[in-house]
Amino acid sequence: MLPTPDTSHVPYERVYEPAEDSFLLLDTLSNATETAYLSDAFRDAVPLVVEVGTGSGVVISFVDAHAQTIFGSRQVLTAGVDMNAFACHATVATVRRAQQDNAASHGTYLGSCMGDLASPWRRQAVDVLIFNPPYVPTPDMPQRPDTFPESWSAGDKPSFDDDSYLLSLSYAGGRDGMETTDRLIDALPEILSPRGCAYILLCAQNKPDDVKQRIQRFGPAWRAQTVGSSGKTAGWEKLQVVRVWRDTVGA
Repeated sequence: MLPTPDTSHVPYERVYEPAEDSFLLLDTLSNATETAYLSDAFRDAVPLVVEVGTGSGVVISFVDAHAQTIFGSRQVLTAGVDMNAFACHATVATVRRAQQDNAASHGTYLGSCMGDLASPWRRQAVDVLIFNPPYVPTPDMPQRPDTFPESWSAGDKPSFDDDSYLLSLSYAGGRDGMETTDRLIDALPEILSPRGCAYILLCAQNKPDDVKQRIQRFGPAWRAQTVGSSGKTAGWEKLQVVRVWRDTVGA
């Protein structure tokens, strides 16, 4: 089992703390089926791996730290995007620690930036996208921040209400918990490179089977398959990771 990056430095009062969903992504990305898939898909390329909504940075740090195992090569570029600037800072620190602990196997980390979904990246530039979305069904969606208050940038601590707002960005998914995920799915043809794939985490309330059917309607080359699961409760998979990709050979 590959070691999990250290996130003890992360301010969990305003940044999402690694939980079952985070660890399911780690298990999925490092299982034999997915390492074989990724190693084969990018055996003659240097993939760009972008995590949208990094939170503590535990997932993108894990991928970067264990690039040699996951991709069969250290020639891997990684980066992160989050709407919460505190999460971006936390991710930078998490990656730094993970690279120090895995000096012989890590890839090249490009940094983390504040942004909405994959908007900081040019069209069809992302080879592997990882997304642990805000998937909890909620009556409303928190307003997406354009910038952060100058007082926070100067080092002032956010208030309790501010902290609550920042955490809501990580879990509040609106109707069916899918409002943010819907936007990302719609953008996948513009985000992913021709050989690219996406790993998207969904809960039962997100109606994963409907999501997979929707993706397959993008066109004959598009595929969507569950590649990781946290188990079942009352016959329903609680959490699952869906891999999305284009099968250009079988299309």
